[in-house]
Amino acid sequence: MEEVSREGPSDASRWSDEGRGERRGEARNQDDKTKCLSAVLKALISLYIQSAPMRPPYARLWGRGDTVPGEPAKKDENSRRGNWGNQIEFVLTSVGYAVGLGNVWRFPYLCYRNGGGAFMLPYFIMLVFCGIPLFFLELSFGQFASQGCLGVWKISPMFKGVGYGMMVVSTYIGIYYNVVICIAFYYFFMSMTKLLPWTYCNNPWNTPDCSGVVSSPLNATLANATTSLVAGVTEVVNRTKRTSPSEEYWKHYVLNISDDIGNFGEVRMPILGCLAISWFVVFLCLIRGVKSSGKVVYFTATFPYVVLTILFIRGITLDGAINGIKYYLTPQWQKVLDAKVWGDAASQIFYSLGCAWGGLITMASYNKFHNNCFRDSIIISITNCATSVYAGFVIFSILGFMAHNLNVPVSEVADHGPGLAFVAYPEALTLLPISPLWSLLFFFMLILLGLGTQFCLLETLVTAIVDEIGTDWIIRNKTVVTLSVAIVGFLLGVPLTTQAGIYWLLLMDNYAASFSLVIISCIMCICVMYVYGHRNYFKDVEMMLGFPPPLFFKVCWRFISPVIISFILIFTVIQYKPITYNDYVYPGWSLAIGFCMAMSSVICIPIYALYKISRSPGATFRERLKHACRAHPKWGPALQEHRTGRYAPMASEDTVEARPLKEKEDLTIQGSNGSTNTHNNPNPSA
Repeated sequence: MEEVSREGPSDASRWSDEGRGERRGEARNQDDKTKCLSAVLKALISLYIQSAPMRPPYARLWGRGDTVPGEPAKKDENSRRGNWGNQIEFVLTSVGYAVGLGNVWRFPYLCYRNGGGAFMLPYFIMLVFCGIPLFFLELSFGQFASQGCLGVWKISPMFKGVGYGMMVVSTYIGIYYNVVICIAFYYFFMSMTKLLPWTYCNNPWNTPDCSGVVSSPLNATLANATTSLVAGVTEVVNRTKRTSPSEEYWKHYVLNISDDIGNFGEVRMPILGCLAISWFVVFLCLIRGVKSSGKVVYFTATFPYVVLTILFIRGITLDGAINGIKYYLTPQWQKVLDAKVWGDAASQIFYSLGCAWGGLITMASYNKFHNNCFRDSIIISITNCATSVYAGFVIFSILGFMAHNLNVPVSEVADHGPGLAFVAYPEALTLLPISPLWSLLFFFMLILLGLGTQFCLLETLVTAIVDEIGTDWIIRNKTVVTLSVAIVGFLLGVPLTTQAGIYWLLLMDNYAASFSLVIISCIMCICVMYVYGHRNYFKDVEMMLGFPPPLFFKVCWRFISPVIISFILIFTVIQYKPITYNDYVYPGWSLAIGFCMAMSSVICIPIYALYKISRSPGATFRERLKHACRAHPKWGPALQEHRTGRYAPMASEDTVEARPLKEKEDLTIQGSNGSTNTHNNPNPSA
């Protein structure tokens, strides 16, 4: 027994050691298997990445690109200039640029004025034949050259004045657009109260003609007033002209408006302070260019849809909302035969998408070279138009509720522009329970919609300046340029914060970016399609995307879109009426200033063309003109790795020596019709 007892522990320990050894062996085998499996997976992933560009033909239109949307880029393709962090940032930024204040305060008004649902027919026809093709043209233009609105005109240097015209237009819009944003900031701050200040007519700024939607309670506490906004007695005003408390708050308190555009009066310090805040926010978001603004748009471009949805759900639950929506959508098909309806549809599509501002070219210039901008143009354009239609439901559901409470037709409370954003809609909000909350949401939405457009306007100017100078110092100190442009924009916006500021704001809105944009866009189409040559441009797009532009877009670029643009220009001239603001008629000298602002962007085109022709070599005017129209040798993809085919430099001296006459012939052909662009500069040693 003692032997057994003595041997027992030794055997047990031996068996235990053997077990541990077996387990160690199994663990080693498991580790080996894991390592082997990991190596196989790495090999498969590496093989997939290497073969990723080889995609099936049916995926060409939608799948081409070096980065998957939503996947962060590890390295900038253009290290000197920078790229978007990923493709989602570009799409969101472009959506924020296209979807602006006009989608909320202009489209719904145009829709009900031009036949309700019947207006959708010409609207979407113009979107297909003019909006999307022009959008795709500008995106592909900027992406191919990786340059801003000035640098892209290496395609035909004589037309560089078009780029300067775009800069002038963006400057005008950026100045007054930020003033609108700052007023939205002011209303946002003033909504942080228990009672909206434009609810009643018992304020120092009100006049005897003021008549509120909600009756003013007598001998009631502030708490009782806020809880009885809806339950209170509603006044039905049977007057030909009713002055609402929101209108008097807007005119006599916020603006303290003067009686004439020449009477500037004093600077409205609250508005000036909000203007400084607005420019500071824009600068902070652009402090690192597209790297910082690309992150901000994840919020600024998406949250407005959250607010729109909240306001829509609240609006359709109100009494009378259905009447407002019916007024918005009920088709009047007889108006489809009216040329004015088609003109309004074409103009709204053109201005809403931001064509000819330079912003689309600038934003696309930060894309990677092989990004599928064809897909992006369709997504962004349709999103923009769908947002306009959706915003109409939000606006007219609330206006229908307001008309129901006033017992008046919807047409009497419907408005557009600043009148809708700062008078009609704020007044309707006073009828809602917890009205300050809805007011905060509405004006916060306006701020975000405005900022999305303002980001691109400022980036357009900064990118044009930096690309034009192009030195290492200015590229490293791009933040300084951004700050300088923001400061200048703030100073130029100060006159718009005076008592006559609203007159000047509307003057700039009506003239600075009206027919001049149409002319700029038309000349851009002519230059690209007929001076540079449509075949050349189609080959450029095919080299960039991997597939040629669809036949529909080729036809639109060459024929249909220029015809529609010409129609918009003729329509704008025929329908021109001198600007008015309520009952105020602008004097002649102010209209002359407006026309000067409009012409200041267009005049850049012939002035620069004459300058370029005069500086071009040649014995006759015709030779100088040919040389000025000829594409610059540096035209083409910005990076050497993408300069393939006819943009490729000579690989060897033998090739150069074998083709000296061919190169001269190519240059001669290019000068005669602008359809060939060779960059194979002969080697000096050859």
